[in-house]
Amino acid sequence: MKFGIDSLLASPDLLKMLEGKRVSLVAHPASVTEDLTHSLDALAACDSVNLTSAFGPQHGLKGDKQDNMVETADALDPVYNIPVYSLYGEVRRPSAEMMDSADVFLFDLQDLGCRIYTFVTTLLYLLEEASKAGKEVWVLDRPNPAGRPVEGTLLLPGQESFVGAGPMPMRHGLTMGEMGHWFIHHFGLDVAYRVVPIEGWQPAKSPGFGWPDNRIWINPSPNAANVNMARAYAGTVMLEGTNLSEGRGTTRPLEVLFGAPDLDARAVHAEMTRIAPDWMKGCALRECWFTPTFHKHSGMLCHGLMIHAEGRFYDHNAFRPWRLQALAFKAIREIDPDYPIWRDFPYEYEFDRLAIDVINGGAALRQWVDDAAAEPGDLESMAAQDEQEWKAAIADHLIYPAG
Repeated sequence: MKFGIDSLLASPDLLKMLEGKRVSLVAHPASVTEDLTHSLDALAACDSVNLTSAFGPQHGLKGDKQDNMVETADALDPVYNIPVYSLYGEVRRPSAEMMDSADVFLFDLQDLGCRIYTFVTTLLYLLEEASKAGKEVWVLDRPNPAGRPVEGTLLLPGQESFVGAGPMPMRHGLTMGEMGHWFIHHFGLDVAYRVVPIEGWQPAKSPGFGWPDNRIWINPSPNAANVNMARAYAGTVMLEGTNLSEGRGTTRPLEVLFGAPDLDARAVHAEMTRIAPDWMKGCALRECWFTPTFHKHSGMLCHGLMIHAEGRFYDHNAFRPWRLQALAFKAIREIDPDYPIWRDFPYEYEFDRLAIDVINGGAALRQWVDDAAAEPGDLESMAAQDEQEWKAAIADHLIYPAG
């Protein structure tokens, strides 16, 4: 199997298309070749590639920024003496000056297959600005480690944000190359666009189901430590909009269903089993204890549930992390109707909406959790309809096998 960067470097025809053009790279720490050379270094070593700038998304080109709304400054690369522009600092959308730095923009970001992962929105912003400036965008495609399954309600009109680029569900089932095609179609963009595809990607194939087992996992962001996290993330990311710990400040962030010093995880698990046992399939849940060294509940012993969507416990077609996380919230609400689940704080530069609503692209999930009369079937029917609508919308933009 070859990822997009490897296919580009191995293709004299593609490299020749870059000759005589100024080239920029959008990258992060997981932007590496099959031999683990960073894409910036690999491209700089090509005589036919004239690198004139680079861009870093949220967490930075080096991936050293830990949390949401921790910004990165522009810099000068000390090795190649080119500007490295931050797309998570003074701006999140490339400025005209930044777009003037190159003719072709190579987008080489490893995604997690989740709408809220901000690299999705960074791609949209780059395409929009390239359309205005008459620039080319090439996506050097990488696998979606969560595979093809689609899950969640569609983001509602007016709910767009940096974690909500458009009307897609939480778990979108696309690669970044495919997402670019959908963006161009949905938003009517006029941009020179090319996908350098993955060779041999089979998203339905065991055991990786999206992530090839012969490729090294490198954190695309500080808290994306492994494939288990990538699979669970479409659910566990919702914890960022709550007072429950998502495991930041531990070695397994965003792999826990929740953690808190004042909850009985065993009781929550039992209530989840009572409410909607079908939503718990495809993984194992294990009772755990942890003390975060920073972030929510820092220094306090938390009781929680660990998600294991891996090994013999993982069923790719049965695992539904968005529903699983919603179920955990519902169980907590059933056990303690007054428990302060939702956290009110500025989230990804949104100051007037509850973070959980920003994350979900609307209030439907929160309202379902807080409505004592709401049943699992109510959320199921809403999500199922949106999921089918999304599958129909993306069908013509798939590059790889649908299953």
